[in-house]
Amino acid sequence: MSEETIRTSGPLRSITRGDTTYTLLGTAHVSRSSAEDVLTLLEGAHFDAVAIELCPARHQALVNPDVWGQTDLYQVFRQGRTTMMAASLALGAYQQRLAEQFDIRPGAEMQAAMEGALARGLPVLLIDRDIGITLRRVYHNVPWWQRLGIVGGLLGSVLSREQVSEQEIENLKQGDLLETTFAEFADRSTVLYEPLIAERDEYMAARLCEEAQASGHRNILVVIGAGHLKGIAAHLENETACTQPQAAVQRLEARPQPARWPKLIPWLIVAVILLGFVIGFSRSPELGMTMLWDWILINGTLSALGALIAGGHPATILAAFLAAPWTSLNPMIGASMVAGAVELYFRKPRVADFNNLRHDVTHWRGWWKNRVSRTLLVFFLAGFGSSIGTYVAGYLIYDRIIGA
Repeated sequence: MSEETIRTSGPLRSITRGDTTYTLLGTAHVSRSSAEDVLTLLEGAHFDAVAIELCPARHQALVNPDVWGQTDLYQVFRQGRTTMMAASLALGAYQQRLAEQFDIRPGAEMQAAMEGALARGLPVLLIDRDIGITLRRVYHNVPWWQRLGIVGGLLGSVLSREQVSEQEIENLKQGDLLETTFAEFADRSTVLYEPLIAERDEYMAARLCEEAQASGHRNILVVIGAGHLKGIAAHLENETACTQPQAAVQRLEARPQPARWPKLIPWLIVAVILLGFVIGFSRSPELGMTMLWDWILINGTLSALGALIAGGHPATILAAFLAAPWTSLNPMIGASMVAGAVELYFRKPRVADFNNLRHDVTHWRGWWKNRVSRTLLVFFLAGFGSSIGTYVAGYLIYDRIIGA
């Protein structure tokens, strides 16, 4: 039996380029029939490889649920990967919430594709772009004034306890997790749609051609979200991504280079604050000391308040208070890193915290209950408090200079 005669619940399309035939199967993440479609195709037709819509990071999270247990949180802080980790956790939590509502295993259709390929001795091709790169390109494409709205929308979709609406269910049947999570923004934002959906369509088409050229596969089953089928098929048919697939992959994997001027802002703020202290002490030692205490108390208190709201250890709260006034004058290290490191020292995450992480972060209380996610909260809120303290104290310092 050939794939053309097999009936599936999801869309199915066959495209031949050169000596390779790509059988594109569109799947739905809330439908058990999608996993059945994968097995039906593997049993009824001959393939020499199975490609799935996963990147190595998402693949690892699927095959190894305890992957977070192997994470060194302090290295995450040092390497500046905290935001990416939090976003990945949020996306995983949203997927877990869907799984609980519909009583399905997260990524069941991808798991079926991997298990089916393994049983038949077929290679599994990971064709999606790394989730970290996609999130960075999304962030880079969106104007700065819209970024807080996107972060809020992502957290809102994760922490909401409302049942997924019928419209969201329909979106899930047509797309994938990333599209559905950002659906509100992607529908009306070209700058968001491009890196989140259109670029990934081209990337996955290029990866398919790259794998076919490198390994000589002649019949590849491609398991993707139904919303990607049309775009990937168009790239395969129009040769836009397959003329030079390696070049297309490199171009779409390029990490966006941030503008240089935002890096100068923290140093400029430090220079202005220090200038304020110089002016204050030059006018009178009493004024200078008053301004210094304003800086210490306001900056330290707001950072400590952030650590307190995050449920930090008493030593963490004290460390945030003591560190914030001085780290705010050194852009190379932040109060967030100090508070996070102290929290890790006094409340090192347990094995159970990592095991329960995916489930705990589906509830807002769980972010405070789990030591891993609570450490992330300490990192963000202590840093946020220190940032607010910098501007509030800076304003008060210059108000004293003007009024003196």
